[in-house]
This record gives sequence, C-alpha cells and structure tokens, in this order.
Amino acid sequence: QLQASGGGLVQAGGSLRLSCAASGLTFVTYTMGWFRQAPGKEREFVAAINWSSGVTSYADSVKGRITISRDNAKNTVYLQMNSLKPEDTAVYYCAADLGTVVVTTQMSYDYWGQGTLVTVSS
Repeated sequence: QLQASGGGLVQAGGSLRLSCAASGLTFVTYTMGWFRQAPGKEREFVAAINWSSGVTSYADSVKGRITISRDNAKNTVYLQMNSLKPEDTAVYYCAADLGTVVVTTQMSYDYWGQGTLVTVSS
C-alpha cells in the first residue's frame, strides 16, 4: 500500500514536499514514481527513482525545480517541489513498479496510492 501526503495550497514561487510511505512492499526491488493529473488533462509522469540504484528520471517540465529522493529506513519516497508555478496545480499520485529499470509510462506501474492535491495560486 502506498500513502501519499503533503499536498496543499501554496503561492507561486513557493515550495512543497510530498511524501509517499509504503507498507507491505520490498522497496529494494522497486522503482517509485510520481505522476500528476491537472484538471481536464490526462495524468502525466513527473519523476521516478529506482530504490536500489538511486537512478532518477524527470519530466522536462519539472527538471531543475523538483527532486525525487528516498529514505530506506522509513520506506518513504519524497518529491521536493520548488519554484512552483500555477501550471503545477494537480493531483499528485505515487506509484510503484516491480521492475528494476526506471520507467516513465503509467502502464508499467503496478501499485498506486491515492492522490494528494497541490494547488499553486498566482
């Protein structure tokens, strides 16, 4: 099970840190990803990290502003979001993929958490 948290309302230029806590999963073999869905749009890839290697991948739209990281001891993956823009407003979802290669496609992910809403005001 994946439990996402940390969403909220923030002004443009501000920061938020999302968390995704996992239970019942062996993180060593997983890739964890974050996706988001803005109102009226399809869900899109944001970032991913392989739990064992630490290899990361980011969508071009968030590079330089968003950082994905993990805490092995807490079985938690984080999404640090800085310099937020109104277009970052979306429901953010964390997901787990059983594979060892970092992937960006939604269909590859096996487990999904509930979303957490991020609203960035202008």
